[in-house]
Amino acid sequence: MFERSRGGENALLIQPHAGGPPADGVLEEFSELARSAGARVLSVLPARIDKPNPSILIGSGKLEEVKAACDAVGADLVLINHALSPIQERNLEKALQRRVVDRTGLILDIFAQRARSHEGKLQVELAQLRHMATRLVRGWTHLERQRGGSIGLRGPGETQLETDRRLLQKRVEMLQKRLEKVDVQHTQMRRARVRSELPRVALVGYTNAGKSTLFNALTGADAYAADLLFATLDPTVRRIELPGGGVVLADTVGFVRDLPHELVAAFRSTLSEAREADLLLHVIDADDPLRDERMAQVDVVLHEIGAGDIPQLLVFNKIDRIEGAAPRIDQRGEDQQAVWLSAREGLGLDLLREALCERLGLRRVVGEITLPTDAGRLRARLHALGAIRAETHAADGWQLQVDLPLLDALRLASHPDGTPLRPLLPALASAHPVESWA
Repeated sequence: MFERSRGGENALLIQPHAGGPPADGVLEEFSELARSAGARVLSVLPARIDKPNPSILIGSGKLEEVKAACDAVGADLVLINHALSPIQERNLEKALQRRVVDRTGLILDIFAQRARSHEGKLQVELAQLRHMATRLVRGWTHLERQRGGSIGLRGPGETQLETDRRLLQKRVEMLQKRLEKVDVQHTQMRRARVRSELPRVALVGYTNAGKSTLFNALTGADAYAADLLFATLDPTVRRIELPGGGVVLADTVGFVRDLPHELVAAFRSTLSEAREADLLLHVIDADDPLRDERMAQVDVVLHEIGAGDIPQLLVFNKIDRIEGAAPRIDQRGEDQQAVWLSAREGLGLDLLREALCERLGLRRVVGEITLPTDAGRLRARLHALGAIRAETHAADGWQLQVDLPLLDALRLASHPDGTPLRPLLPALASAHPVESWA
């Protein structure tokens, strides 16, 4: 092992590819990943690999070229846009005398910088330890005999490698227990939201598509948003009011091309906000020339976490970057809509709210009802909801002009004292008989 530099910010990037040139957008995305991690990209080298070298991934000739390029530009870090085996990583570091990080390690480093919540930090550390566990072999060659000295205790004893493995395994088990407790707490909170009967909507999409900016625009929250990959890691949940009633909106971590499977597994509890949603807002960068490919990659990850069958509402964001583009709603097929908007400029947000109301069935109940004198409880509930627009006293009770969300009307009408509201719900009588609500 060599002495590693503490700098590690001046990076040379290697893009392996097979056959022709790398796919469109791959180099740009990998460079952006490096910058998001805090590295300064000095140079990018493509490396054609027809048959991966089991010891160093790339060929020996390309290895000499990489070493010469590192010396020429002064790079102290080599980033490879490919998963490396532990032996490949060690051999490359030994040959280049520089720190070598593969794609998984790079994304883990970004996640470690972005995690803010307790759960996020635990998940990142767990993923890092699992990644590190495969890279302990031959990491130590000293301290071969820690025991010994007394009769019956002489011998090689426990090596430093075995000590590291044991300590790492204990830490992994402790993190798993902590995450199980956090997951139980989040499950209880999600059940509370289910009991409140509020529809759940989750923002999903490729990283840096503008999910957090849209979340802030809809909720008035101050979730962190920046022009960086994986700017938001921890989920944020807020209630928003739409013309037809309240909705629970969740902002989730963004996806990326070839997201490592161990990261998907580590963040499964975080991504459960998407898995348990009633509707997914699939946010897409409308100005991205590879947007169709990005959409397909997001769908792949959604299927991996068990959210592939949840209905989606497509949201094409950043139309302010497209000349002549205006907010609009497109109908795509029989059951899919697309809303074009700009979250940063606030363009098209009303169209999105209308589309949400339509997709979630958030309609309002408006009309006049007569309450008898013994319906004081129902009248109090209507006042608490702010549903009474006008009220007049009559000899036998009250005449009320009401305007309230359909979900609230259904809840009130399901109780025995909600009988006066039932005539306002004729369209629902055939599908949901009132007797079953009582």
